[in-house]
Amino acid sequence: MTNSNQTTGYHAGYHGIDIGGSKMELVAFADRDGALAEVFRERVATPADDFAAFVQAIVDLVARGDAALGTTAPVGIGLPGVIDSASGRQLSSNVPALNGRLVAQTLQQALQRPVAIGNDCQCFALSEAQGGAAENAASMFGAILGTGAGGGYCVGGQLLRGFNGVAGEWGHWSLPATLLAQHGLADYPCPCGKTGCLERYVSGPAMRKIHAHFGGDGAEPLAIVARANMGDAVAERTVAVHLDVLGHALASLVLAYDPHVIVLGGGLSKLPHLYDKLPAAVKRHLFPGVHVPPILPPRFGDAGGARGAALLIRQHTKAST
Repeated sequence: MTNSNQTTGYHAGYHGIDIGGSKMELVAFADRDGALAEVFRERVATPADDFAAFVQAIVDLVARGDAALGTTAPVGIGLPGVIDSASGRQLSSNVPALNGRLVAQTLQQALQRPVAIGNDCQCFALSEAQGGAAENAASMFGAILGTGAGGGYCVGGQLLRGFNGVAGEWGHWSLPATLLAQHGLADYPCPCGKTGCLERYVSGPAMRKIHAHFGGDGAEPLAIVARANMGDAVAERTVAVHLDVLGHALASLVLAYDPHVIVLGGGLSKLPHLYDKLPAAVKRHLFPGVHVPPILPPRFGDAGGARGAALLIRQHTKAST
């Protein structure tokens, strides 16, 4: 899918690329007095199993973005998984061709310009911190609730990535055994190799799994919530347990990061009851005197990935000058 406005002559611009398992999208932004203005957008299929083809697809996208901007622009990329801080190799990506590869170094050599790679959840957080739902907040945490659970932490509109670059990976904190026992939940294994990770209980697939665990049919979250609102007992129990576990997880975030705002992302961020009931659910897991920050829906939603990647490379290049 291509949707472009051929506009040239900008003095500064940035490319943001959002990588998914099946599609990847480049958005070229002109920097107009600090605000990013979209100039060009193109989405193509991800060559998921061929690294050489993947690199070439990025090179081709960036060339078309450069033509639209009229300049050679640096590139920010957001993709799932982590980069080993010691070796620089990509791990746990949903694009098999990237695993074990020096993705950033290879692309920087192929593109001959600065390249910054960030976790897709961190890019989401950065996008919501700059011009999004958390605009002007002193600090914010972007909490993704999608097929997994991840996030990013921004202070003063700047992304803090940490020593390993994994700041915000709250989905792989462990759920306490006491809470598992209280709700009669099993200690579910996680693809990361651990068991009991939060994302196995708070994500979209986790909500379906909990529903099936209590005797339901593992319906989609929207359907589970709708059934709960109509008085279905299994659905009501599922929603209540999910809400309590998520409340505990966000309470842990408050104690660890103390953000001024929490912005939800991912598919579950579209569930209205979370914004009504989560503050009380979080409060139950905090000690007296600790208050729950505003919990907000995202402004950019799924469209924020490429924008956040562009903001990431802008942050990176400005820090290097």
